[in-house]
Amino acid sequence: MPRSGAAPAECRVLIVEDEWFLASDLQTALNAFGADVIALVGDLDDARAQLAGGGFDVGVIDINLRGHHAFCIADELQRQGIPFVFATGYSAEVIPIRFANVARWEKPFDPHSLAQSVMQLCHDRVEAKAICPSL
Repeated sequence: MPRSGAAPAECRVLIVEDEWFLASDLQTALNAFGADVIALVGDLDDARAQLAGGGFDVGVIDINLRGHHAFCIADELQRQGIPFVFATGYSAEVIPIRFANVARWEKPFDPHSLAQSVMQLCHDRVEAKAICPSL
């Protein structure tokens, strides 16, 4: 949660998760904090399309999407400078070292707690943009 207790002026979230109930619960928790979940996507093709279209500030990425790793999505988010977290059943050992500084939420997670973490990412991004508008 942002340190001020208020939601950022804008927090648009992309959720990449193939388990609909988990994604829906997270969406509900994020909405309760004032975030706008712009899309719930459950496969790599839909995730790539959302990345190409943009329009979001942070992402929540499940690593395993219907048997395929989503590291290519994480790579593109990093390339674009978009913060994200992993929400996964995988242990930290499976995650490549290039994502060492990305938070990992292990399933089963509490959607409310994960939503707070995502809101903090939004808050941090808003602050960074205020300092450096080109972000």
